[in-house]
Amino acid sequence: MVLQNPATMSRAVIITTASMEKEFSKNVIKTKKDFENMGIAQVDFFDFEIDNPRALKQYDVIYLNGGNPFQLLYWIKKREGFEIFQELADQETIFVGASAGAMVLGENIKIANFFTPEMNTVKLKNFNALGMIEELLFPHYEREDLFLDPKSRTIEQRIKEFETLSQSKITRLRDDEFIIK
Repeated sequence: MVLQNPATMSRAVIITTASMEKEFSKNVIKTKKDFENMGIAQVDFFDFEIDNPRALKQYDVIYLNGGNPFQLLYWIKKREGFEIFQELADQETIFVGASAGAMVLGENIKIANFFTPEMNTVKLKNFNALGMIEELLFPHYEREDLFLDPKSRTIEQRIKEFETLSQSKITRLRDDEFIIK
């Protein structure tokens, strides 16, 4: 993955839809600063809830921030983001997903529903995601504190149960890990 233009002529956008704090999230602020430190000429924010998805076509890098994966997927679907993302992928736009943003880049977010159905406040029924990567991702794999279980099962025990029930394979990602496709 290489920027088509030099960084000083490139534009990045951070999609804030999944975060309750939107562009005021500490992760979003850090990501913007990181892009600027890399020399990216322009870094903007985008929210599928209010912004026109066609505006994404002007960016070289699309960063999907973390937060609520159900919220993010719901608004991408509602605002016809699937089509825009496919067009951008065909143009070799660089996509980066963090946490919920990474999950939505996969085939589906069923694992999110298995672990945190209470987060599905938008009542999403179809968990099919963008399918831009083949893996089903589970971010924050080492963070037992984020995924407490009333039955005291570990994250690994629950992922194995999900894999058996769904007959699928989950790629486990710790906070310091990533995949490149």
